Amino acid sequence: MSRRLRVRQAQTVLPFGVGAVFDIQGESFVATGIGDWPRQRQEVRSPRLADQLGVSGFYAAPPAADDRFDRQDAAGAPYIRFPAWLFCGACRRMTRWRIVDERPGTPPRCPNCSPVRQLSPMRFVQICADGHLGDVDWWFWAHSRLDPQARQTCASRNRLRFDVSERATGLEALSVSCTGKDCGASRDLLDVLGTHGMRCSGRNPWQRRSEAADCVKPVQVVQRTAGNVYYPVVSSALDIPEGELPADVGNELLAERVRGSDLWVPLCRVAGTPRAETYRDMIKEDTGADDALLDALLTEEIGVAPASPSGTAEQSTAEAPVIPELSRAEWAAFLAPAQPATRDFAVRATDLGLGGERAEPWAGLGKRVDRIVLADRLREVRALQGFRRVSPGSTFVPADTSRRLRWLPAVEVFGEGIFLTLDKGELTAWERNEQVRDRVAGLRDDLSRSFQADRLAAVTGEELSARFVLLHTFAHLLIRQLSFESGYSTASLRERVYARPENHQYGVLIYTAAGDAEGTLGGLVQQGEPPRLAETLLRMAEAAAWCSADPLCAEHTGQGFDNLNRAACHACALLPETSCETGNTLLDRALVVGGGQVPGYFEPIVAAARTAAATAME
Repeated sequence: MSRRLRVRQAQTVLPFGVGAVFDIQGESFVATGIGDWPRQRQEVRSPRLADQLGVSGFYAAPPAADDRFDRQDAAGAPYIRFPAWLFCGACRRMTRWRIVDERPGTPPRCPNCSPVRQLSPMRFVQICADGHLGDVDWWFWAHSRLDPQARQTCASRNRLRFDVSERATGLEALSVSCTGKDCGASRDLLDVLGTHGMRCSGRNPWQRRSEAADCVKPVQVVQRTAGNVYYPVVSSALDIPEGELPADVGNELLAERVRGSDLWVPLCRVAGTPRAETYRDMIKEDTGADDALLDALLTEEIGVAPASPSGTAEQSTAEAPVIPELSRAEWAAFLAPAQPATRDFAVRATDLGLGGERAEPWAGLGKRVDRIVLADRLREVRALQGFRRVSPGSTFVPADTSRRLRWLPAVEVFGEGIFLTLDKGELTAWERNEQVRDRVAGLRDDLSRSFQADRLAAVTGEELSARFVLLHTFAHLLIRQLSFESGYSTASLRERVYARPENHQYGVLIYTAAGDAEGTLGGLVQQGEPPRLAETLLRMAEAAAWCSADPLCAEHTGQGFDNLNRAACHACALLPETSCETGNTLLDRALVVGGGQVPGYFEPIVAAARTAAATAME
């Protein structure tokens, strides 16, 4: 029976994008660079995202048909077998598999066993901070306890066994032995994880030997499915119309066009010098901006973005991915009073249906929530720029490891969503509270010491603000509540937080996007209709006021990676990481519903709801 190991088109960006290792049907593979992709790829249009990332465009891998109509030899995103070291579960012999040994539609078989047994991949691989991935040198591991002279006496490098002992447990029960003539070297895997002085190959499994770099970074041995094997760098953008917009919205889009210009960064570096006039004239000619807008943008930018040291700008640009700032235009598009509907962007304004309500808690809820926009149709483009290994701050490896192509792999997904903003006046008054400021200042200090500071700054803005933590936590709590109300799982809902004070943002978008042409069926938008959303928000606030891990959760002064969460745990606020923009960090339930001597933005709503419930029971 032939096997179909095709990967769905949407999975070629996340979670099985370039450089990712994944298991399927007892086999293990790694996705190759886009230089090996087939020519039958599909174009994905997103000019706004392409301009921000500085690429010529995007392409998606050919889609895989369903099981009935799929063909074994159909084109698709290429994957190669990794790790190359395999072992037989019966005879325990290890085999180094080569590409010439592959037989289409047939998994690797042990040549020594009868009946024929399928080979299994070794559990451990090696990675380095420069983004390289390779097989563990198991021959060196088996002989690592010997001195160099004794090691050289073994002439056989491929006769190994992967043994299991019944007298031990865990990694100590596993060992790699050499079966070469007169050798018998062996070592267990008790301390295999970590750094052991092995050399890095300087390349990834799909790269040719001629592409190998002279890598001197220390090698780490990890399990092939470990979380630090693959950190993808993905950027996404909503497809918003570029038609006529109001004056303030048009200025936002024009400002984004100026910031996206290739000449904007050079202008910031030479601002105040005679050379600046040349760059200003060229930017005005390319974008249509005037001097007043350029002066305003320079005043905003220069104080927080120091110029790069001379001679290092090109190097840093080549090694680090471009982090686009796309929230300005999207925020403006949702706030536009008369947004023209397009095939891929259809929105309509509504409200909570509490206009004439005077009773609490409904009156208080209507006072704290301002604008509701329902997105009946959304199109999102997700592009994979590359990946990192070992840690999110390690060397960036582009999706095209040959560095010859100017396009990126991407997928387009369609869906629906609910856009919601808080009341600006109430939010500003809440932010001025000293207890709120002190609470966020501690979280800001933890963020400044974190290895994720640079990555998260692309989402939070220039400085972590109270409104970002509030809105981010609010989005998580709302997604969890909507999963009960709408029928969608939490993993199928996503967030976009618009909370940059410098851009005057104070809202969130909760949306779902599916990887097919029809998108979703309106269930999420239906939950945004009045009065459903008001009831959902009230139930969300009441549920968030109590966590099954309280009082430990509510009183926590730092939890999660690098202590980047406060009152937030798996029982109350965390989501699947595919749903969150920051990887489940920068969350604090106390800022939403109160706690720890900190007034929550929705705390009066919770108190009023409890009072109303007690009164109704009397």
